[in-house]
Amino acid sequence: MEKQQDLTPSEIVEKLDQYIIGQNKAKRAVAVALRNRYRRLKLPEEIRDECAPKNILMIGPTGVGKTEIARRLAKLCGAPFLKVEATKYTEVGYVGRDVESMVRDLMAVGINDVKAEMEDALREKSVEVVEEKLLDLLLPGTNENEKKKAREAKKPAGFTLGNIFGNSAPQAEQNGSVIQLGDGTSAGQPESAESKAEQDAKDEADRSTREKFRQWLREGKLEDREVEVTIKPQTGTPNMEIIAGGNIEDLENSMQGIVNMINGGGRSKKRNVTIREARKILTEETLENMIDRDKAVDIAKERVQQSGIIFIDEIDKIAVHSEGHGGSVSREGVQRDILPIVEGSNVNTKWGVIDTTHILFIAAGAFSMSKPSDLIPELQGRFPLRVELESLHKEEFKRILTEPKNSLTMQYTKLMETEGVTLNITEDAIDRMSYIAEDVNAKAENIGARRLHTIMEKVLDEISFDADKHSGETITVDAAYVDSKLNDVASNEDLSRYIL
Repeated sequence: MEKQQDLTPSEIVEKLDQYIIGQNKAKRAVAVALRNRYRRLKLPEEIRDECAPKNILMIGPTGVGKTEIARRLAKLCGAPFLKVEATKYTEVGYVGRDVESMVRDLMAVGINDVKAEMEDALREKSVEVVEEKLLDLLLPGTNENEKKKAREAKKPAGFTLGNIFGNSAPQAEQNGSVIQLGDGTSAGQPESAESKAEQDAKDEADRSTREKFRQWLREGKLEDREVEVTIKPQTGTPNMEIIAGGNIEDLENSMQGIVNMINGGGRSKKRNVTIREARKILTEETLENMIDRDKAVDIAKERVQQSGIIFIDEIDKIAVHSEGHGGSVSREGVQRDILPIVEGSNVNTKWGVIDTTHILFIAAGAFSMSKPSDLIPELQGRFPLRVELESLHKEEFKRILTEPKNSLTMQYTKLMETEGVTLNITEDAIDRMSYIAEDVNAKAENIGARRLHTIMEKVLDEISFDADKHSGETITVDAAYVDSKLNDVASNEDLSRYIL
């Protein structure tokens, strides 16, 4: 992944063009916002904290790329990213989620991202450790280190005293190499040459067998052999955030953590699994133990505070004038609760206090039933950059079907290849489906590019269902085939409202 500082605004737009068709105004706005974050980090420290991000409000119908732009932007810079719906939150005092939970969720995303990076860095180092654990499961008692510890544990106390005190061991008389204890017994008698030779021969045989199994493991010859593994329960420390004003979900997690502690942290389970599955289990367990959790939290906290992105969708659903009663009061209350987080405040989390001053907030909504001016004035002022996204038409639909790296035609072609079917979607078929998508969007609800998903599924329904019967064949989808599947539905306005 390219680093944020390596991308200029024009390069960011080029990257976004690979997945999102059109919407150049929105792309330019987010590209500048992203670049400004890098510029801020290069400022002197006394000025840096004064440069707050310019939050963005995207206005446009559903399915035109608002969410995709924000998601791709976060991937470009490797920033912690969270998408939330404004309608899922309630005003403080109402039953539901409080708006501060979006910051806690973003912090959880940041920690998961950092842990994943740490695991990738340690994965190569963990291979050898996991291999030794697998050999221990296959050949119990052959580990050299374990045998050494076991022998040391069996050494008599008198031998240890003799080593510590030498000739002045208390209540002991040294007679050659034997330490005579006060009760007349002996300790520290060295093994006979014969027993030592037998032990050496056994150790050599164990080493030889272990190396042979190691070679088979690396060659994949033991993947289906079953072994018994002990799976440790997932336990966490109680979330003390309930004292600092957490929500009901934090309370539930905390109570579960307390119950686990009372029960001794849960019980380990033993399972019979194949070597293939055991390797995955042991790798996860090993990586979890190798990660420095405190360091992961520190890195994640810094990333969230300096480069985190929160995308608040459906903000138009809470943009209503208060009539003094009912749900509108609650929705206006949600706006008031969001305001301090967007303008910068400290939020308590179980990982510490998070400062939201430099988190970039991108809000989006269709604003078909309301308008941006229906938001409370203070919240409007916290989204100074406003970008209107354009509705999509036939030409954009054609490009969406073919140009992006994850285009729909590519996805369906690859899916059919798994069944041995070669799917040939002609240019006139793409043209016809694009026209139908534009026509249905104009007559019914405009759901943007999502209409293409519905149309493609309807056109390829029969092919997808019977693909296993056409293995080795090439199936051509042209305009005539599209019409045969969609003409009756598309021409019937009432029917298309339900099917397309």
